[in-house]
Amino acid sequence: MSDGMQKGFLDYIATGFVDERTGEWADGAWAMILILIVGGIIAALAVERVIYLYGVAGGTNTFMASIAKFLKKGDFDKAIKFAQQKKYAKKPIAKAIIPILSERDKGTKAVQKAVDEVFLSETPKITRFISLLNVFANISTMIGLMGTIYGLMLSFDAVANAPAARRSTALADGIAVAMSTTLFGLVVGVTGIVVQGFLAQRSKKVVEDLDEKTAKLINLIEQ
Repeated sequence: MSDGMQKGFLDYIATGFVDERTGEWADGAWAMILILIVGGIIAALAVERVIYLYGVAGGTNTFMASIAKFLKKGDFDKAIKFAQQKKYAKKPIAKAIIPILSERDKGTKAVQKAVDEVFLSETPKITRFISLLNVFANISTMIGLMGTIYGLMLSFDAVANAPAARRSTALADGIAVAMSTTLFGLVVGVTGIVVQGFLAQRSKKVVEDLDEKTAKLINLIEQ
């Protein structure tokens, strides 16, 4: 997108907030502000999820390599203490390893039960808020549609009731409200859907990685 086109795009969004002629709030500013608030919520949720998902997934390979070294030596207590370190304590994989190692002498069923309990508690934390992104994306689109209808109402009112001298201006203002709110609602909505899809895939990968690593750990213990 060229600088000129980008400037025009941003300017067009801006006209939905402020009337260029008067410098006052535009007729459709209420819809634009609501969409902006929804966009802020989407951004906040997305940032929180990105930080969390990359935080819990980061360094797991190095962590598992260290755990494997302890297990090959039979140092189960050291492996548990290693997993309990502050920098690993909040990672789902560490939370899974501790009960697995603690329950290792009680049989396969006890170990599997411990793993299942970890998955039941950690999976909701991994997937938390992600579905809300889709909800807020749809809300943004719906608010944009409300702005579209409101703008068309203004246009119809201008055709029916505005004085001839300002009829074309009032008609153009109504159309501008309809178009700017629709555009802004779609921009925020589509962005929210894309981000939701990305984070859903990322959370799925984190859960699958947790499942894979716990399975390998159980196999390593049983050898």
